[in-house]
Amino acid sequence: MITKKLKNYMSEALKLLITICARSGSKGVPNKNIKLLDGKPLINYSIELAKKVDLAKNIKISISTDSNEIIKIAENNGIYTKYKRPSNLAKDNSSKLETIKHLLEYEENHFNVKYDYVLDLDVSSPLRNLDDIKNSFKIFNNNKRLLSLFSVNKSHRSPYFNMVEKQKNASYYKLIKDDHINYTGRQYTPITYDLNASIYWYRREFFNNNFNSPITKNSGIYLMNHICFDIDNVYDFKIMDFLVKNNELDFDL
Repeated sequence: MITKKLKNYMSEALKLLITICARSGSKGVPNKNIKLLDGKPLINYSIELAKKVDLAKNIKISISTDSNEIIKIAENNGIYTKYKRPSNLAKDNSSKLETIKHLLEYEENHFNVKYDYVLDLDVSSPLRNLDDIKNSFKIFNNNKRLLSLFSVNKSHRSPYFNMVEKQKNASYYKLIKDDHINYTGRQYTPITYDLNASIYWYRREFFNNNFNSPITKNSGIYLMNHICFDIDNVYDFKIMDFLVKNNELDFDL
């Protein structure tokens, strides 16, 4: 629950930019960002959630895309922009962080505003709700040392027990986390988490550094207590579509 003191701070002082990045095309799932999930474009789920966020009076929802069709879909949802993602940031190997930073700097320079926080909602991982946003922000805001925070789920497999990788310069395989301790069961290994690519919080100063990953030595996690996964291939999409369409989720979307 958000306390009254925290709510007052957020509403009076906080400037929040919510970024939704959705380039055209996709190799894993053709036109993934606009593919219909339970009858509506996938990107709509992120836009609709972003519009519910009430953590501050000064909130801007900004779309980063190179697609006129996605811009039109955003406009149909009440999100208007003159920003168009440059081609060098719309490639398969383009950096997501560079994409967010470019959009952030555009918004700040174009509208003469300096944001305190950036909330990135990944289009490919829409299984989250407003409670997730508020609860993750509370964790992030309460720890001033954190530069970033991202959502996770408890992992089903452990790099200490049942995940292997190929050894360098050899045709043999070993545990990813091989610290010479013989664990007799997965339940005895250190706790690990799966990144679900859904929610990313950043402080503005994060983007003053040349980080190449949202994970730094000053990063935190928000552990989701419900199902959440990102769409990486057509089977992921089919599974998510079935869950949403048949109301089989273990939480309220």
